[in-house]
Amino acid sequence: MAERGSPWRDDGWGWRARIGVLTPAADLGPESEFQAMAPAGVSIHAARVPFAAMAPGGDMDEAIPLAPVKAFAEPPYVDDAAELLSQAPVHVIAYGFTSSSYTGSAADDRNMANRLKERAGGLPVVVTGTAAIRALETLGASRLALVSPPWFSDELTKLGAEYFAREGIDVVSAASAQIPNGQRDFSPGALYEWVRVNVSPSAEVVFIGGNGFRAVGVIETLEADLGIPVLTANQVLFWEALKAAETRTEVKGYGTIFTR
Repeated sequence: MAERGSPWRDDGWGWRARIGVLTPAADLGPESEFQAMAPAGVSIHAARVPFAAMAPGGDMDEAIPLAPVKAFAEPPYVDDAAELLSQAPVHVIAYGFTSSSYTGSAADDRNMANRLKERAGGLPVVVTGTAAIRALETLGASRLALVSPPWFSDELTKLGAEYFAREGIDVVSAASAQIPNGQRDFSPGALYEWVRVNVSPSAEVVFIGGNGFRAVGVIETLEADLGIPVLTANQVLFWEALKAAETRTEVKGYGTIFTR
């Protein structure tokens, strides 16, 4: 941050926190949304991990298959990326991939985080799935409306509901948003309209999964219209990363969770 009266411009250096993020090689979502939410003095540094379900340029099948989703969380590629990212002076590493959480359990996520932490020389590692669970605990909410990206199959969304149910969360609805598929093909407005109309009125909180899903831009408006907290994959992951980096700076405009 440039000092008042200084001749130097802000150079982007993360003097509060430097957050590393592991992301599928063809996915811009996690680092883009982290950058959008980052307050002054917080910088984002991505490492790319091969993901067989995404083609160069980010194109995907209409529904991503489970085999490459599971493989993403397994050695060696994500472990190698974590080790390389840890060589930069980052304070924390965030695992930006919801799908593999859904194919396993919160215990699996914790085991993976510990494995990556060891490979990263002891740096804290935070994972989207367990970050979402901690956010729900922080909010004191147990009745969840689960929203998935359009590229999540019905089976993967069902696995997501089971992931939360095993942790004592009552999933009152779970569905993939029926909006255009692909990173370049949908707008936040389409997501806003779908969620506003389709979320169960009995829900106490919404969780929009998928780190490649452009979702953080609609949080504030959806919370105002629905009257309940709205969580998204990158939002809870960023919230958890800031905590792990011991950063107390304020984040405005991206949801109730940052005020807790």
